[in-house]
Amino acid sequence: MSYHPGRHFLQIPGPSNTPLPVLAAIAKPTIDHRGPEFGKLGREVLAGIRTIFKTEKPVVIYPASGTGAWEAALLNTLSPGDRVIMFETGWFSTLWSRMASKLGIEAEVIPGDWRHGVDAGAIGALLAEDKEKRIKAVCVVHNETSTGVASGIPAVRRAIDAAGHPALLIVDTISSLGSIDYRHDEWGVDVTVGGSQKGLMLPPGLSFNAVSDKARAAAKTAKLPRSFFDWEEMFAINDKGFFPYTPSTNLLQGLKVAIDMLHEEGLDNVFARHDRAAEATRRCVRHWGLEIQCADPAEYSSVLTAIRLPEGHSADALRAEILERSNMSLGNGLGPLADKAFRIGHLGDFHDLMVTGVLTGVEMGLRARGIPHRAGGVAAAMDYLGGNRGAMAAAAE
Repeated sequence: MSYHPGRHFLQIPGPSNTPLPVLAAIAKPTIDHRGPEFGKLGREVLAGIRTIFKTEKPVVIYPASGTGAWEAALLNTLSPGDRVIMFETGWFSTLWSRMASKLGIEAEVIPGDWRHGVDAGAIGALLAEDKEKRIKAVCVVHNETSTGVASGIPAVRRAIDAAGHPALLIVDTISSLGSIDYRHDEWGVDVTVGGSQKGLMLPPGLSFNAVSDKARAAAKTAKLPRSFFDWEEMFAINDKGFFPYTPSTNLLQGLKVAIDMLHEEGLDNVFARHDRAAEATRRCVRHWGLEIQCADPAEYSSVLTAIRLPEGHSADALRAEILERSNMSLGNGLGPLADKAFRIGHLGDFHDLMVTGVLTGVEMGLRARGIPHRAGGVAAAMDYLGGNRGAMAAAAE
């Protein structure tokens, strides 16, 4: 591909753009991961990451992708042959259920249509039928990155409690953590899975397990083999700021800065910024006359918007056109949505002007590919952002 001047727009739903202060921290010289300087850093990030998960309980940090955190959550809490419930919300819930099966776990998947979130009622019904309490965990994806659907975690917690069932609640927040509101303690989650490359604004390479007391107790009797992902190995040394093996030292330096940046802006302001970008994007898409993959407005994700193209038009060809024409990367359709949908990521380090720039690039691509749409979608987004920002300023006065 020929050289493109100017900034590349990375608008996939993660990895997201890494801000310069975080990049600068990662680029600092590597420090001794057994020395006092690192011990201080370790204590700071282990304490700071709890505030992002909104938990008083420990958070384990692995030098791994989010997939590693999926595996860690299962290995530490379950035994071979254990039955778990997983709800099919899209591609990533499907991959997680496949992993569970490979590990020797009996994964019962509740089918979904890839357009809606988790049905808490269906989960509650299965739990109520489980008189022998064979179901050991309920695993759900908070924000399904393949579809742009966000599920209600408190409703799942209520369903488990209403059934009087002891199953653990394990939640994937890989694409939602630091982007939309999440409350590990308040929502009664036992294990929360996270990753560094989305709302935390870091490159890939760090993953997280936030662990409740109940989950930690389950780990004492869980019999799936584990070594690298063993929580207790971490707990034994984390209180001093250290790790049982070589951690991703430079990424942890970046994590410290990312946490500080999130708090400097204020988490509620971060979430509102994501909400605003998502609504502007959806108004633009609706003006174009295209279809949003998420069918329920109550479940719209503020992390990304997945958009279906009219029959007979290639989403991959549109993405290629936009990449060549505007130097912008968009997310591809996954699984049954391959070449039928594309995804606009609006997460991490961005602002309103970047949102309108992204939408402009998409509208130019639609025109270039001859895809039926109503021109002026970007103006609809601008009308919303201008009015929305004005209302915010008036409220602050």
